[in-house]
Amino acid sequence: MIDLFKQYKSYLVFEQNLTANSIDAYSRDVQRFLKYLKTIGVDSPLKVKTGHIQRLIQLLSEMGLSANSVARNLSSIRGFYRFLIEENYIDYDPTETIDRPKLARRLPSVLSYDEIRKLIEMPDVRNHLGLRDRAMLETIYACGLRVSELLNLKLNDIHWQQEFVRIYGKGRKERLVPIARSALNWIQRYLDRARPLLDRFNRSDGALFLNVRGQGLSRMGFWKILNKYAEQADIRKEIHPHTFRHSFATHLLEGGADLRAVQEMLGHADISTTQIYTHIDRTFLMQEYQTFHPRSDVNLKRRKKRS
Repeated sequence: MIDLFKQYKSYLVFEQNLTANSIDAYSRDVQRFLKYLKTIGVDSPLKVKTGHIQRLIQLLSEMGLSANSVARNLSSIRGFYRFLIEENYIDYDPTETIDRPKLARRLPSVLSYDEIRKLIEMPDVRNHLGLRDRAMLETIYACGLRVSELLNLKLNDIHWQQEFVRIYGKGRKERLVPIARSALNWIQRYLDRARPLLDRFNRSDGALFLNVRGQGLSRMGFWKILNKYAEQADIRKEIHPHTFRHSFATHLLEGGADLRAVQEMLGHADISTTQIYTHIDRTFLMQEYQTFHPRSDVNLKRRKKRS
């Protein structure tokens, strides 16, 4: 068991190119599974039958694990057996006929465009930290980024002329996402007036957004910044970094953007993941980012004319 597990972990690290968090999660789930096998007298994962795994799934549910956690455990075990099949250790998958637990579909928290605008405009851009914060909030909403994607941005990931940003998502998968010109303008102001002050000790290692020590900002650091502005803006909804991503997707789809285009911008491998955002408007037109993103150059001009 130990040898097979070590080989599987090496496979995750060197061949699947997963993030450290994903590797840890899969490893923990498979280790739990192997320990369970020992307790029921099965001395090798190669001897496992479907019933053994079904009993584990039932046990995890009875222990109080959420349907999401149980489903993730099953996915981890299934991935382990796919590895064993690929390496010719086994010729059948004991998880093949086991259905995933039904998951409750909870709609994500979404802000209206006016709430997004109010939040984005909250930083005091007269000082360098406020200028950094404005640039970050503009960017995370303009591109629909995960917080890790925002904080991992490097200086050379901004394609100024093409108005695209290069993003490295889950599993280090690369994608290009359009960025609104208004966000680019705020990034440029941050680079001109704020970042040189933060990077005065040359500790940035090329990171775009820096903390007061001149290093890449942490997730907790961004969370505190966001909470501060949410309180100042008096927005009572539940707000977290992912709220910008949910709002980005919903606003595009409300405007009529094509679901496949939004899927590509979000970096979702499976379009069913994106379909959770279609709860408001199910009509999609084949249009581009500039037509539908609320802070695109086109739509900002329209709003100024109306006002």
